[in-house]
Amino acid sequence: MIDRSRIDYFTEDGSVEAVNARNAESMDPRLKEVMTSLVKHLHAFTKEVEISQDEWNLAIDFFTRTGHMCDEYRQEFILLSDIVGLSMLVDAINSRRPKGATENTVMGPFHIEGAPEYEMGANITLQGKGATCQFVGRVLDIEGNPIEGAKIDVWSDNEEGYYDVQQPDIQPLHNNRGVFRTGADGAYHFCGQKPVSYPIPDDGPVGQLLGHLGRHPNRPAHMHFIVSADGFDRVVTHTFVDDDPYLTSDAVFGVKESLIAQFEPVENGETEFRSRFDFVLNPA
Repeated sequence: MIDRSRIDYFTEDGSVEAVNARNAESMDPRLKEVMTSLVKHLHAFTKEVEISQDEWNLAIDFFTRTGHMCDEYRQEFILLSDIVGLSMLVDAINSRRPKGATENTVMGPFHIEGAPEYEMGANITLQGKGATCQFVGRVLDIEGNPIEGAKIDVWSDNEEGYYDVQQPDIQPLHNNRGVFRTGADGAYHFCGQKPVSYPIPDDGPVGQLLGHLGRHPNRPAHMHFIVSADGFDRVVTHTFVDDDPYLTSDAVFGVKESLIAQFEPVENGETEFRSRFDFVLNPA
């Protein structure tokens, strides 16, 4: 028999039942599943830590200031999701793959559509600064066969740790960006800059939270890749510089051990470094 007192009137003990009972039975089933669970866990958390009124007011102020930091160029709520590992968790749930397939990681906020498509081997660095690096490898299926016609969309920061869209008056548009397509051998190679580590934006409430948590805002150096081909899962990922000091303390938890790539010095070569990495795509 239903205890109507736990449904009709709000009590501390019956808070979950009271809130969830108000929702219409006819609402979307997935929305019902998500909201029922959200209320259950949110109320359990609040009871477990016994949030004070001052702490609640502080939380409201924090989320208000987070919203005020958002505009068409910056999304402070995504940054908040990143630093608590939620972005990576959502990505992991939605990109489960068999062993051997290249793993995803967060896309980040600086990808743009319409980067120029280059002939294989081209140099994507338009400024001519920073340590030069040749990126080489293959795009393969799970059986090790080369994939012809795979699209490789790449982008990275410059020698100061900024992307072109962050410095429109300093860097030329599409600096360190490009698109390549593999031939019958599935191979790719292009020249760019060796990426450097950089801090996520920390001048807002999320940066202040990181400071209170005793955490730094830095991301380890990485090159971004989106690798796609007909009939295969799209891979959104990075390759990380193998000797970077922030590999095990990435502010957004984006590093996976399988994505750490060697950046080897080159003597008397076309570039100062070379990094080899093969991408293995899972059937769609």
